[in-house]
Amino acid sequence: TMGGDGDGERQDDERKVELDPDLKKMLEDFIGAPIDDPTHPFWNPPPLTEEQEAMFEDVKRRAKECVGLDGFTEDLLLKDMHVQYVKRSSEDKDAIEYVLTDHLRLSGMYWGLTALDLLGRLDVVDADEIVDFVQRCWVPDVGGYAPCVYHDAHVLYTLSAVQILALFDRMELIDRDAVASFLTSLQRESDGAIMGDEWGEVDTRFAYCALSISTLIDRPRCIDRDKVVEWIDECKNFDGGYGSDPGGESHAGQVFTCVGGLALCDAVDRIDHFFLGWWLAERQVKAGGLNGRPEKLPDVCYSWWVLSSLAIMGKMHWIDHKALARFILGCQDEKKGGVADRPDDEPDVYHTFFGLAALSLMGFPGIKPIDPVFALPTHVCERIGVMRTAADGTVIGRKEEN
Repeated sequence: TMGGDGDGERQDDERKVELDPDLKKMLEDFIGAPIDDPTHPFWNPPPLTEEQEAMFEDVKRRAKECVGLDGFTEDLLLKDMHVQYVKRSSEDKDAIEYVLTDHLRLSGMYWGLTALDLLGRLDVVDADEIVDFVQRCWVPDVGGYAPCVYHDAHVLYTLSAVQILALFDRMELIDRDAVASFLTSLQRESDGAIMGDEWGEVDTRFAYCALSISTLIDRPRCIDRDKVVEWIDECKNFDGGYGSDPGGESHAGQVFTCVGGLALCDAVDRIDHFFLGWWLAERQVKAGGLNGRPEKLPDVCYSWWVLSSLAIMGKMHWIDHKALARFILGCQDEKKGGVADRPDDEPDVYHTFFGLAALSLMGFPGIKPIDPVFALPTHVCERIGVMRTAADGTVIGRKEEN
C-alpha cells in the first residue's frame, strides 16, 4: 500500500485497499484472471524459452560492446550500408518481397525515402520517377491516393503520398481541395470517427492520418476536429493508453496515433499524462528495447511509437536512452545493411526507418532531426509551412504568409 504525509515517502502497513466492485470486475475481465488468486497462471507466467534466453543474452553482449550515449559516435551507425540497402530494396522489382507488398507500396516508399532523407542521402534516388509514380496512384474520382496503381484510394496511402511529395518539395502537385473533400467524406456524422475508405472501417490510425493530411495541405477544417477529439477520447483505456477503437486494447502504435492526433488538434490536455507516461515507460524491457504491449518481446519499430509519444508529452527522459540506442544499433545487419526488428533477424525498410527515426529523436550524431508529430524531417515541415511542434506537443501554426 502507498501512504504518506505529502513527502512522497513509502509507508508499508497491513492495510488493504478495497477496490470498487465494478472496477474489480472490469480489471478481472481485462486480464482474464481473478485478482485475489495469486496461484492463477496469469500471475505466474512460464519461464523464457531457451531461444528467448539466447536472444536476450545476445542483445546484452552487443550492448556491452557499445559505448555510453555520451560517447556515441556517427561511425557506430552503418549509414552507407543502410543507404545502399534502401536503394536496393527499391530497385529489385523481381524480389518476392517487392511483389508481395503492392498493397502498401506508397507507405513502403515513404519509409525508405524518409530514412534516406534523415541520413542526408535522398539524392541517391530518381525524384522525378518517384513523383510520377505517386501521381499515378492518384484516384481523381475519389480525391485520394491508392497504395499502388489500380488499387483503391485509402486515407493511409493518401498520407504517404502527401509525405513523399513533401519530401521532394512537390506539394503543388496535390489537388488540395479534392483531397480535403475526400477527407470530409470519410468522417462519420454519428460519432466523428474517420473511416479508412468508402467501405467503412474505422481506426485511430485513420483519425491521425486525416488530421495530419489536413494540416499538411492547409485544410484543417475539412473535418470536424472537435468530434474527432471526442472520438479519440472514447478510445482511452483505464491504463491511460489507447486502442484502435473504443474498447480496444492499449497498444503503443495506437497510442502514437491518438497522442499525435490530439497534438494536431491542440488537445493534449485530454491525455492522462501520468498514467500514459508510466504505461509507455513500462514498455522498455531489460534488453533495452521497447515492446508494444505488456509481456511482449522488444521490437525496433516501437522505439518510434513509444518515444515519439513521450516526446510529444515532454517525457522522453522517462526511459533509458542509452539502453534503447544500444538495442537499435544491435539490430543493424552488418552484412547487407538495414535494421531488423530484433538482433539477427532479417532487416526490412519498415524497421530501418523507425529505428533511424527513434535515434533521431534521441539526437544521435549524423541523423537529421525529425518531428515527433508529423514523422517527417523537421526541415521538411518548416519548408512546407508547418512550424515545429512546441514542447507540450501542440502545433504552433503555419507560416504567416499562409
